[in-house]
Amino acid sequence: MQESNNQQENNNEQNNDSTPKPANFSNLSNFANLVQIAFLSVLWVGKCPKASGTMGSITGVVLGLPILYLSSQTLFLLAVFVGLLAIKQVNIYEARNEGKEGFSHDEGWIVIDEVVGVWIALSIACFGEISAIGVGSAFVLFRVFDIWKPSLIGKIDREAKGGLGVVGDDALAGIVAGLASLVVIEAFGYFVGFYRDFGGF
Repeated sequence: MQESNNQQENNNEQNNDSTPKPANFSNLSNFANLVQIAFLSVLWVGKCPKASGTMGSITGVVLGLPILYLSSQTLFLLAVFVGLLAIKQVNIYEARNEGKEGFSHDEGWIVIDEVVGVWIALSIACFGEISAIGVGSAFVLFRVFDIWKPSLIGKIDREAKGGLGVVGDDALAGIVAGLASLVVIEAFGYFVGFYRDFGGF
């Protein structure tokens, strides 16, 4: 009888124990990591087995065009905001994974930097007027400068650490591509006008 009473008391103590249990943050952490990868890879576009940078740039054009029609200034400011956020997230990702097997600076699947760069190029090239030649030249020239990485673009890519090195070279490539696109647009307009003056069409 005494054993039964002791067991009942123990059960009551367990039922009345209101001590909070330690929270399990593993699921929350996994979800945060998943969101981070989705952002850096632009919804897993960067996971394409081939030409992930080009695919990221194409995705950037597709996502940027509706914003560009709204306002080129809006697209430029959004590129700056996303670029700063990308730098922060890359720093967090690299700090968490540095030293792990297979880790490398500027992982190939990270393509948010391509989106930032091509948005900058588009916003500059189409600042006054949106045109097919402006969009096309911004995309092509951005890819050329991003792959070629001449001068300061390459120096940032080689020497800058963390997120600044990942995003900075693409942002500068976008600026140079946008300015070069303005020259292409101007030259195209000149030759079209010249051809028209001579009765070509």
